[in-house]
Amino acid sequence: MTTIKEGDALPAATLLKATDSGVEPVETASLTGRVAIFGLPGAFTGTCTNQHLPSFMRNVDAFREKGVDRVICIAVNDPFVCAAWSDATGAAEAGVEILSDASGELTRALGLDFDLPAYGLVGRCKRFAMLVRDGKVEALNLEEKPGTCELTAGENLLARA
Repeated sequence: MTTIKEGDALPAATLLKATDSGVEPVETASLTGRVAIFGLPGAFTGTCTNQHLPSFMRNVDAFREKGVDRVICIAVNDPFVCAAWSDATGAAEAGVEILSDASGELTRALGLDFDLPAYGLVGRCKRFAMLVRDGKVEALNLEEKPGTCELTAGENLLARA
């Protein structure tokens, strides 16, 4: 599988969101308008919790000013872990939706899966940030190393919006 690139269509996949009434599917086809999507190796991991997620939380209003309708974080964790991480970090209150790619379906379709078994990370998502407009990738930033959050920080994607 090739890695997704700018100009490509966002692949069809089903993500999950834990709600008060259960787990709800979220189809990537429903991510219409202009959407900032960022993916990361895992909820509650160091760089993801201390750098990547906060970089988007502090920039939600700036993204909206540039015409971005939604800011979405994708993690290869179950929807309950994603919901707990959202609660623990205040992501939802800040305007960032955290969606579960529990089976890694989207991550694999994007060509962004990786394994780092020494850290217990198997089938995880490489760190990325993208702008999608009506299902097409208009900007994409990828990190080479999973513990790095530079190109994929909210501020760097915002500069491309």
